[in-house]
Amino acid sequence: MKLKTTTLFTACGMMAIAAIAANNNIVEEVAWMVGDQPIYKSEIEEAYQQMLYEKTPIKGDPYCVIPEQLALEKLFLHQADIDTIEADESRVTMAVEQRMNYLITNLGSKEKVEEYFRRPLPEFRQQMQENMRNQSRIQEVQRNISKDLKVTPADVRKYFDTLPDDSIPYIPLQVEAEIITINPKIPQQEIDDVKARLRDYADQVNRGESQFSTLAILYSEDDGSSVRGGEIGFTGKGHLEPEYAAVAFNLNDPKKVSKIVETQYGYHIIQLIEKRGDRINTRHILLRPKVSDEELTRTVNRLDSLRADILADKFTFEQAATAVSQDKDTRNNHGRMVNPEDNTTRFEMSQLPQEVAKKVNDMNVGDVSEAFIMKDPKRNRDIVAIVKLTNRIPAHKANLSDDYQTIKGMYEESARQKMVNDWVTKKIKDTYVKIEDNWIDCEFQHNGWLKIKK
Repeated sequence: MKLKTTTLFTACGMMAIAAIAANNNIVEEVAWMVGDQPIYKSEIEEAYQQMLYEKTPIKGDPYCVIPEQLALEKLFLHQADIDTIEADESRVTMAVEQRMNYLITNLGSKEKVEEYFRRPLPEFRQQMQENMRNQSRIQEVQRNISKDLKVTPADVRKYFDTLPDDSIPYIPLQVEAEIITINPKIPQQEIDDVKARLRDYADQVNRGESQFSTLAILYSEDDGSSVRGGEIGFTGKGHLEPEYAAVAFNLNDPKKVSKIVETQYGYHIIQLIEKRGDRINTRHILLRPKVSDEELTRTVNRLDSLRADILADKFTFEQAATAVSQDKDTRNNHGRMVNPEDNTTRFEMSQLPQEVAKKVNDMNVGDVSEAFIMKDPKRNRDIVAIVKLTNRIPAHKANLSDDYQTIKGMYEESARQKMVNDWVTKKIKDTYVKIEDNWIDCEFQHNGWLKIKK
């Protein structure tokens, strides 16, 4: 079950970009001072307007809630500076693009976004990038605060026994399943054609005939980076595919293009943008060889034959998964699917790949599906699969025997929250805070803000 958790820093995506408006005013009025960092009245108003636009629920007076959240942000960022915490730029960039796409879709156009926020789109994007970066750093500070949390079964039981009845979650229908997947063979000619296209792009750049970024926008099949001219953002080796990292970190000339690199996602060419210590920023163009309809059909027939052998008890589904499945994660787990959201084997139907959910929805426990085509969620290409339904857990009110991991997660979140709250209390006590008169009558979530009044 995916639980809705609350962290101390609860500013939403739109609140996170509240500071955008501050730069548009010639004369700024300061509402709060936190250390040496001001919170401007324009920031508060902009955040409020954004929350109204988002229809974000606000518990309490928004003109009290919002500045406190902004003040908390400054406390966490100060700690991030002390701990030299940096954001993962590739994830930040991805988050910004998702947010921009959401705004453009909902407001109707790029021009409407510029009109709404009263700023040119490049400037708006840059500010959003900075704010998303801050969000990432804040989350890391919070993780560090609670990193030493230890949980025992006795702690979980005690927590559950003290939960009010209306706080015990209702668990929707869940299933457990095993899967066998096969990657259809890609014809060598298709691979050769993809490589030829990439070599042509590389030659155009190396000869100075085309910009790498332009070619990436036009041709790259990596939807996340193509809109940025193929730029990934500053990333460490651990966040890159090993094959990609091995070539990228050996590049030295930003004007040249790498050799062709094969990863599980397809074939790439790479251009260096900048190196900073153990982090690197690169552009890439990704092309994925296409699977023919004939090969898909052959692979479907192969897995249907395998299913027939399983149903005839020639071997078990688990034995077949270990022997032939081409997804290493499930193969090494005897075909068992693991939910990445909570590391359990249980899935709500909405958490499964759509094609898998359609199959298991009408299956009985123990059934093995016919072969079907699905999108590989990791690599975004067609694969063929069969799935076995191993368990169906009806919707029910959570209990310790059936839902220990869920309840443990609730307890861990509660305990982390307390650790962060305690940290905030001490941080406020040790930090200079000045609040203007209009805010001194507020009821705040945390005590100590009003130790210094105007």
